Amino acid sequence: MTQSSTLVPATELAARNVIHFPNETTAYRQARNALLAEEIELRRHIERVAVMRRELPPGGEVTKTYRFTGENGPVTLADLFGNKDTLVIYSYMFGPQREKPCPMCTSLMAGWEGKVPDIEQRVALAMIARSPIERLKTAKAERGWTQLPIYADTDGDFTRDYVSPRDEDMPAYNVFSRRDGTIRLFYSSEFSFDISDPGQDPRGAPDPDPLWTLLDTTPEGRGDWYPELSYEKS
Repeated sequence: MTQSSTLVPATELAARNVIHFPNETTAYRQARNALLAEEIELRRHIERVAVMRRELPPGGEVTKTYRFTGENGPVTLADLFGNKDTLVIYSYMFGPQREKPCPMCTSLMAGWEGKVPDIEQRVALAMIARSPIERLKTAKAERGWTQLPIYADTDGDFTRDYVSPRDEDMPAYNVFSRRDGTIRLFYSSEFSFDISDPGQDPRGAPDPDPLWTLLDTTPEGRGDWYPELSYEKS
C-alpha cells in the first residue's frame, strides 16, 4: 500500500469527479461529492485496517486435537485445512436447543454459498455448529445449499475455546494459519455487546454479510429490520 503521505487528499480526488446525472441540483452534487470524499477516506481506512490485520504477530498455537463430524465422517481441525495454509471458520448459531438455525447466521451464510468456489481458490472454509451433523445436513438441504462445508462440534471443545467459554449458542469468526506444520490462531473477530455502539448490533467492520452493505446504500438504511428464514409470498 502506498504510504498515506503520498496519497492525493480525498477532497481533491472527489473534486475531479465528472459524473453527473439528469436533473440533479447543485446542492445534490455538492453533497454527493462531499460524501465521495468520505467514501475515499473509508476505502483508505479499510485498507489500513487490512494491513494491520495482515501484520499481526503470530497468534496462539493450537495444541489440542479438535474433532468434528462432517458430512463424510469424522475430521480434525488439521484436516479442515486440506491443501491450504489458511482456514476460515464461521461458527453459526444452531445449537441443540434451537428448533431452527439463527436467521442472521443463515443470511450471512446464504451470501457466501455461491462464493465458495471463489473462496476456496485462496483459503479453506468451514461452517461449524453445535448440533449433530444430521440436523445440520437437514437444515442445509432445506436452504438448497450444496457448496458450504458444514461440520458439527459434537463435544464442544472447539466452541468452548474459540467461541464461548460457557458453550453459549453464539456466532464467531476465526481464521487459523498453518506454517511449517504449526497451526495458530491468526485472527478472530472480537466484537461483542460490551463494545457495540448505542443503537447498533455488535457487528464488526467491514460487515461480512453483503446484505447490510447493500442496505447501507439505500434511503431506508438497515433500520430495525432483521432477516427471517422464510417470507410469505405477496
